Amino acid sequence: VQVVESGGASVQPGESLTLSCAASGFTFRYYDVNWYRQVPGKERELVATLKIPSGDRSFGDSVKGRFTISEDRAKKVVYLRMNRVEFEDTAVYFCNLINPTLRLSAWGRGTQVTVSS
Repeated sequence: VQVVESGGASVQPGESLTLSCAASGFTFRYYDVNWYRQVPGKERELVATLKIPSGDRSFGDSVKGRFTISEDRAKKVVYLRMNRVEFEDTAVYFCNLINPTLRLSAWGRGTQVTVSS
């Protein structure tokens, strides 16, 4: 299983940005996709989760109401839409695909998001 993030960029406060997580190398139908972020010197923070195929979603408190998560199931791509970004959203964003039944966890290499004026 492989996951690859893309879409990181430098943006200004208040703008929007969409990150993509492209997954490949598997055929199982049930899995979760998590978006994490990490700032140097701090622990990795869970930002959002999408459960497939149920579509159940959850968000971290710091992004609730601003970020959304969606998918293109046929392409196995999960999107993190970041709205009204804030300075505190600056981080490396990682995609994590898990299948607890198979005890599988795959991580991408991350994509940098920088919010600055």
